[in-house]
Amino acid sequence: MREKYDVLVVGMGPSAIFTAYELINLNVNKRILLIDQGKKVENRFCPLEQTKECIKCKPFCNITSGFSGAGAFSDGKLSLYNKEDDDIYVGGNLQNYIGVEATKNLIDYTDKIYLKFGADEKLEGLEYKYEVEKMQKKSKEVGLNLISIPIRHLGTEKAHELYKRLEDYLTAHKVDMMFETIVEDLIIEDNKVKGVKIRQAKYKQYDRDEDIEEVYADNVVVAVGRKGANWLVDMCDKHKIKTKTGIVDIGVRYELPDEIMKDVNKYMYEGKFIGRPAPFKDKVRTFCQNPSGFVSEEVYDEGISLVNGHSYKERKSTNTNLAILVSHHFTYPFHKPIDYGRNVAKNVNELGNGNILVQRLGDILKGKRTWEKELKENSFEPTLKSAVAGDITFAIGYRTMTDILEFIKLVDKVVPGFANKDNLLYAPEIKFYSNQVEINNDFETSVEGLYSIGDGGGMTRGLMMASCSGVEMARILAKKFFVEK
Repeated sequence: MREKYDVLVVGMGPSAIFTAYELINLNVNKRILLIDQGKKVENRFCPLEQTKECIKCKPFCNITSGFSGAGAFSDGKLSLYNKEDDDIYVGGNLQNYIGVEATKNLIDYTDKIYLKFGADEKLEGLEYKYEVEKMQKKSKEVGLNLISIPIRHLGTEKAHELYKRLEDYLTAHKVDMMFETIVEDLIIEDNKVKGVKIRQAKYKQYDRDEDIEEVYADNVVVAVGRKGANWLVDMCDKHKIKTKTGIVDIGVRYELPDEIMKDVNKYMYEGKFIGRPAPFKDKVRTFCQNPSGFVSEEVYDEGISLVNGHSYKERKSTNTNLAILVSHHFTYPFHKPIDYGRNVAKNVNELGNGNILVQRLGDILKGKRTWEKELKENSFEPTLKSAVAGDITFAIGYRTMTDILEFIKLVDKVVPGFANKDNLLYAPEIKFYSNQVEINNDFETSVEGLYSIGDGGGMTRGLMMASCSGVEMARILAKKFFVEK
């Protein structure tokens, strides 16, 4: 048995990091432990560029696991807010727990921390107010909402460097971190959390009892990110932690020439189009836009390959990529949105022989698959070289596919060329969120001493808001420690 901690955080993504950072800043003088199944940020490396195909790193994908979570390999966009906004329109539901003004103040505070550790001082999306308003008006005319907020772009390689500085800071301030360690289970007695059960991550897994260790803590914070959403569902089911049926976002990564997106890229860097196209009126949105960026592949549990995208500060392509996501919120009697999304992903992967599938928009509209020869003759070159030409419509459901195609047609009325036949759809792009964990305004679950923050539990979406949730979590714990004294 290991020594007891005051705060134990499961995960090392932005929400976990900023929980530890703020506890240090508040000088609470408590013992803190972070646990993650991945590696230190400086040891995380994706071999795809050398191998030209995903080798599915063992025991866990270096892109999705490790210090800073998926943030280390993301394009590193910090979404802020417009001062005149009466709500927070990007990043999740944190404002529902602490209020809009408090969330704005939290974003300002967290942004200063990022600047302290090396974020670019330049803000995108502030210079072209007139042009943005004109584009927003045109979007409304066709039934779309275009959200433009200030964005601080870190860049994939710069995000890696910034999080290394944060890792060093936590180490220097005596925060314990256990890497390549799996949290097998939560220890809960009489509806109160006592700690966690852990074992070392290995290429070959063993289920021997002697491999399991117990680590105790009075306060356990679950900050697992989307990568850990499935684990969190299992924990909630096993320990009867209260949840609500959540959503799953299913869609594609869309790639097209920079020339088509030049106005959006210039005026906003990332424009967020949201619509409810006929006939289903499901919410469809663009997400994670990467000007002159690169489409990427990442691996989740059970070897599921998902597509993503990122952009660098220095290295550039001539293509823009972005996600087009359809939000599915299931109703009675179905309550397993993650399972649904995983099944879609598995089917797409099967069609691609374990790889990401790519298809030209024009071929989808013609009702045919894309062949490798056609992909090579396309008017622009795809940036994900390991993607396999095929037919994603065999695996993505009719409703989801219809939503995506109708949405593309609507955006084309605002951004001419958005529906060009040579534009590429990569699949699957799926954002997993746990069935939303029920928490109170102190982020505490139905189990005493067990807290849930960040993307995995359905509270936030994206680097900035996940980081903010960590800062607020630390402040909540600090108040608790003060009362206990």
